[in-house]
Amino acid sequence: MRRGHADLPLHYGTVPAWLAQRMSLLGGAIVEAIVMEYGRPALLQRLSDPFWFQALGCVLGMDWHSSGITTSVMNALKKAINKRSAELGIYICGGRGKASLRTPAELLEVAEKTGLNGNELVHHSRLSAKVDNTAVQDGFQLYLHSFIVTVDGHWAVVQQGMNPDERMARRYHWLSSSLKSFTEEPHASVCGRNLGQILNLTDRRALPTKAGIIELTHEKPDRLMREVSLILPRHHDVRVEDINMKRLGAALTLAHETNVRDMESLLLLEGVGPRTLQSLTLVSEVIHGTPSRFSDPARFSFAHGGKDGHPFPVPTRVYDETIDIFDKAIHQAQLGEKDKADALKNLSRISQAMENNFTPRNFFDEWLEHERSNSYRYGGKTVSGDAPKPKTQDTQLSLW
Repeated sequence: MRRGHADLPLHYGTVPAWLAQRMSLLGGAIVEAIVMEYGRPALLQRLSDPFWFQALGCVLGMDWHSSGITTSVMNALKKAINKRSAELGIYICGGRGKASLRTPAELLEVAEKTGLNGNELVHHSRLSAKVDNTAVQDGFQLYLHSFIVTVDGHWAVVQQGMNPDERMARRYHWLSSSLKSFTEEPHASVCGRNLGQILNLTDRRALPTKAGIIELTHEKPDRLMREVSLILPRHHDVRVEDINMKRLGAALTLAHETNVRDMESLLLLEGVGPRTLQSLTLVSEVIHGTPSRFSDPARFSFAHGGKDGHPFPVPTRVYDETIDIFDKAIHQAQLGEKDKADALKNLSRISQAMENNFTPRNFFDEWLEHERSNSYRYGGKTVSGDAPKPKTQDTQLSLW
C-alpha cells in the first residue's frame, strides 16, 4: 500500500562533504535506535510516512522543504545502514539516476545473502516504479528509486519524480505490509496540488480498460483516495506559519530554562549544554514520536539548521556532540545499560507533557536572530562557508 506522497519545490545543488558525513552518522544512529527500541517493521512504517521522512531530513540539517531531502537522506541512510546490514537486518538498494538502475542487481545480491526470493523482490521493485511512472501519469517522471528490505522479507519504497515545467518534485512512499494488488488501487493516497487531469490505471473503475488494453480512463485528482499528502510551499525560509509554535516552544523551554534542566529525570544528561539539549530533544522525538507529531516537519530544522542557512547555519559542534551522545547511549544499551538511552527517550516525553500548559509569547523572529547571531559559537556552516561573528552583542531570550 502506498502510504503517501510529498510535493516539494525542485532544488538543485549538492550536499557538502562536511554535512553528508554527519548526516550518515546521525541517520545511522537514529535508525539503530528505532530498530533497537521498536523493531524493523516500525522503521519501514516511519520511512513510508512522508511527514516523518521530511522531519528526518530536517533534523539531519537539510533544507527543510527542498526536493534534495529525498536524495540526500536516502544516500546517507544507505551508506550508514549497508555497512551493518548483517547486524541490523536491513538493506537499502537503488538510489538516484544510474544508481536506480542497479536496484535489481543489488536486490539479487541481498537475496543471495539472506535467502529471500530475489526474483520476487525485483518484481516488486519494478512494479512499484511502473505504477508511479506509467499507471499513474500525473506529470512527474521518476528519477530516484530506493528499495528498503528487511531480512524478514518486508519492504518499503521511497521514490521521487520530477516535473520540470512546474519546478516541483513529488516523492512517493510505499509499504509492503498492506499491499494486496499492484494494479487495483494499491494507493492509500495519490493526492496533491491539482495540475489538471491525470491518467490513473490503478483506479478500480479502470478494470474494463485494463481488460481491453485499449481504452484509457481519466480521473481528476479530487476523485482519488486520500490519506496523506504533504505539499510544501515554495518559499525557502522557515516561517512562523510553517511551525507548531506550542510544540517548538516547549522543546526550547526544556532545553534552555534552568528550572527545567534541573529536573531529576534529566540528571543522566548532566554536562550537556542547553544548545545540544535542544537538538537532542528534537532528535529524540524523531525516534520516539507518534505519527501525529510530524505534521509540521519544519520544526525539526531547529535541531541542526540547514545547509543554505535556513532557518540558521548548521551548528557543526552541536551536531557532532549529538552524534557522540546517541552513539554512546546506543552502545551502552547494547551492553545492557539503558539509563542514558532512557534519558534521551524521556526528552521527547517531557517536552510533550510541557505543551499542555505552555503559552509562549511571539518569540519566533527573535529566536531566529538569536540562533543566527550565536551560530559562530557552535561552528555554524552553510554551503557558502563559516557563519560570521555578529557585530552586535547577542542577548539572552525568554520564551515566556
